[in-house]
Amino acid sequence: MCASRSPDFVEAIARGFEVIRSFDGAPSQTLREVSERAALARPTARRVLITLEELGYVQADGGRFELTPRVLALGVAYYAGADFWSGAVSRLRRLVELTGESCSIAQLDGSDIVYVARVAVPKLVTLSVAVGTRFPAPQTSLGKVLLANLEPGDLDSVLAEPSRSGVEATWQPTRGELDAVLAEVRENGWAVSDQQLAPAIRSVAAPIRRADGSVFAAVNVNAHAGETPVARLTDEHLPHLLRTAGDLSVDYALRARIPAAAASY
Repeated sequence: MCASRSPDFVEAIARGFEVIRSFDGAPSQTLREVSERAALARPTARRVLITLEELGYVQADGGRFELTPRVLALGVAYYAGADFWSGAVSRLRRLVELTGESCSIAQLDGSDIVYVARVAVPKLVTLSVAVGTRFPAPQTSLGKVLLANLEPGDLDSVLAEPSRSGVEATWQPTRGELDAVLAEVRENGWAVSDQQLAPAIRSVAAPIRRADGSVFAAVNVNAHAGETPVARLTDEHLPHLLRTAGDLSVDYALRARIPAAAASY
């Protein structure tokens, strides 16, 4: 089992997953086999197996253990989410057709945004963007939307984390300046970034919401500053963007019912 340097690492949970993974290629195992395959001492492996059995993820039969179908629920939530992102690309393609600009979806990871879906048009830009790319959140329209919807305490914690993007943004706001911008984003329901991340890049973004109204992602339209003025982003592209964000929110709310049903197995 891999050790972690984090003081918050929960070793008991890691051991549970090691035991579950030990059944890969072995439909049923004895305690000794689980111990060896999971690289755990036999007393530890036994306690984990008993716990998993109590939770309904493992069943014992004649000294052998096997996983139950309930373990499928552990992957259903991701599957439903992955299916959502696949469907989201078709929404992005339609938005690209309407605007003629590249469009992306991102989520917050610490003080950065990470792109999770993107449909690009061939244009000269100063920064390369693909799924998995990360940028500092405060300087992007996507990041502003996501930061603006955090609770004050959560916002403080997020901003305290250093960016891992490796990008030196052109705009370095004070906390007061950023708070003023985020207050405006909350009031408007959308955000603009005008060359604050890098020269010649401007964009407008809107939130994607869960059924309870909480924001879990953001979608944007980004353009080259030399070709697209801010007024065009807000007057022409923003209505299409807001409609797409609403459609994505509905899509997510509908798909979110899938893991809930599976969890009741």
